[in-house]
Amino acid sequence: MALAEPPLHLHAATPPAHRDPNVLRWLAAYTASLIGDGVYFVALAWSAQRAAGPTEVGLVMAAGALPRAVLMLGGGVLADRLDPRRVILGSDALRCLLILSVAAAIALTTPALWLLVAVALVFGAVDALFVPAVGALPPRITGPDQLARVTGMRSLSMRLGQIAGPPLGGLAMGLGGPAAAFGVAGLLFALSLPLLLGVRLRSLDAPAREGSPRPGTAREDLLDGLRYLGRHRLIGPLVAVGTVCELGLAGTLNVGMVLLNAERGWGPSGYGWIVACFGAGATAGAALLTVGRLPRAGLTTVGTLLVASAGAAAMGLVPSLWTATALAALVGLTAGVSGSLTHALVQTATDPAYLGRVTSVMMLALIGLAPLSYPVVGAAVGAWGAAPVFVACGAFSFLGATLALLSEPVRRAELPVVTAATPRPADAADARTR
Repeated sequence: MALAEPPLHLHAATPPAHRDPNVLRWLAAYTASLIGDGVYFVALAWSAQRAAGPTEVGLVMAAGALPRAVLMLGGGVLADRLDPRRVILGSDALRCLLILSVAAAIALTTPALWLLVAVALVFGAVDALFVPAVGALPPRITGPDQLARVTGMRSLSMRLGQIAGPPLGGLAMGLGGPAAAFGVAGLLFALSLPLLLGVRLRSLDAPAREGSPRPGTAREDLLDGLRYLGRHRLIGPLVAVGTVCELGLAGTLNVGMVLLNAERGWGPSGYGWIVACFGAGATAGAALLTVGRLPRAGLTTVGTLLVASAGAAAMGLVPSLWTATALAALVGLTAGVSGSLTHALVQTATDPAYLGRVTSVMMLALIGLAPLSYPVVGAAVGAWGAAPVFVACGAFSFLGATLALLSEPVRRAELPVVTAATPRPADAADARTR
């Protein structure tokens, strides 16, 4: 007979995530790794451009996406079978060795195209292990009441990586060429390792539940995880709605935005303003979750997603650049809040034994399925213009968010709150996994 889950008021109060040294060590390691990612992609792209031409640059940059998508679900199985911190440590150690070895090879000889493709393939395969483990780790380093805040802090780290990584990579390329850029990326991955070693893992609050997985083969574990996600009354709808909305918005906000900007004649500076305002809105959304807790999390998730979908559709209709930038900021803010709340709700609702596999399915939708909309959006804009495509994609996303309102578990979903400070045994709360 499965044990009942303890009521939330019996959980020990945990320190706010932004003042928890354990969370901050993990966040610093994650940020260093993200900035390393940004430097690596700049080094890879410019090395490919020097070695060949524009077509080859696209080939090299796309090479890492295939193993990442194919192996992502397997990475989720591995994250659930092993300690996710060890998977992250191993992934960053492998990336460090790989990138530093490439830096040494490039310092001795001109980079060949085959070498760059091989590096991209291996890096993508390691990423397929890293991403699910990152998603499975937060519940093991903080309490359930802090997961929304940790998700917001993680989103801020992602924005910092996007802002700091490419300029740092460009600076390293300018000063020392590809070898220096790859070397900087490798050192950033190395920096994350001692920080990760200092992260303490908490004992998970959720005991065994009915239907918890039994040991099996990797294939059985994967199928078990997919069945778990499909039958869960909250997680299943959240992942399905997130996938539909990502398919509707991703192509519009990436490929479509470039084509809309060209169609309106706003120029490179106009595109820069739109992207900057979207990023500022997304950063504000992440900061909002970092400093406070939003009530009625399920309804807030759906409501902000509805606003983001409507805003994306409206961007294709407005003639003014400044109106478009204001809408971009609104879409960034609401999409950022919705995405962060979705991740926090999934993490708090998922049986800890399935976190890696659930995360891998979510991330597969983001990096595996969503890019499939890019050529479709591009072809549609070429055939019918930007306005109808933006409206159609926004309406598709809006429909997905509307369907979420039909799910009572989604409407009533809340993030847990710790209401009492009943102390937990120090040896359990501070257990360090070796």
